[in-house]
Amino acid sequence: MIKLLIKKFIPNHKEVQDVHVREKYGILSGVLGIVCNLFLFLLKLLIGLTMNSIAITSDAFNNLSDMGSSMMTVIGAKMSNQKPDAEHPFGHGRFEYVASLIISFIIMVMGFELLKNAVDKIIHPEPVQFSGLLMVILTVSVLIKVWMYAYNRYIGQLIDSKVNMATAYDSINDVVATGAVIITTLVGQFLTFPIDGIAGVLVSLLIMYTGFEVAKDTIDVLLGRSPSDDLVNKISSAICSAEIINGCHDLKVHDYGPGRSIASVHVEVSDQLDLVTAHSEIDRIEKKILRELGVDIVLHIDPMPAGATEPID
Repeated sequence: MIKLLIKKFIPNHKEVQDVHVREKYGILSGVLGIVCNLFLFLLKLLIGLTMNSIAITSDAFNNLSDMGSSMMTVIGAKMSNQKPDAEHPFGHGRFEYVASLIISFIIMVMGFELLKNAVDKIIHPEPVQFSGLLMVILTVSVLIKVWMYAYNRYIGQLIDSKVNMATAYDSINDVVATGAVIITTLVGQFLTFPIDGIAGVLVSLLIMYTGFEVAKDTIDVLLGRSPSDDLVNKISSAICSAEIINGCHDLKVHDYGPGRSIASVHVEVSDQLDLVTAHSEIDRIEKKILRELGVDIVLHIDPMPAGATEPID
């Protein structure tokens, strides 16, 4: 189904390196997330209030926080694709990371508030009302979250998006949380102690943990995380595939948002090489890396005398 939606709403959907195409992928996944999570929030809130279940109500507000994340995905996709200006010469790609950081704080605060309610439920337990129809509806919500995991994982791998991959794993967390709610509701019909409140505590802790993980991952990127080994290998291979290049070192990659990386590297060439030939080949390599890997790279030439093992300082 997600492939059909992509073909319908994203022109040139195969050009995943294009920032405008990536923006459309982000908007599509965000809109789908808003629709699904809003539906699940209203559904679970109704169920939680009907069954007098703090665990289900907690799970409902987890979906509300997920909806907020989906909204920020859309906003981030639009804002991060603004053109560079005098104050932001490298563009606005990191806005997506800032938005993710804000959402992570919202998730943690909401999780803490729900934790307090769950603890109160343990101290002052109330009976949980059971309904077979409502159990079926909760099962349907699990299936929706499984689909959300599948399409976010597909898009995340397709456009190499950390945001979509994080959303995919968050959806799996929701599957586990809702599954736990279904089980504890069923088991709670035969127990006297407040298993509902205990489940609410676990769901709340899961929400806070998810928020913490999102914040940690986002802060790592904003502080300047090292490039992945895969990206380093691909850049090195593209450089060293040229006949004039004897080696490369001191690769630096700066992340200015998804699909917006700027890099520099020193390349070793013979000091006997014609300057015009060297410039032409270096320019070709830079354009190839930008076209194939989406990295705007600058190659600095280090001349090497014949027979030398180190370039000239």
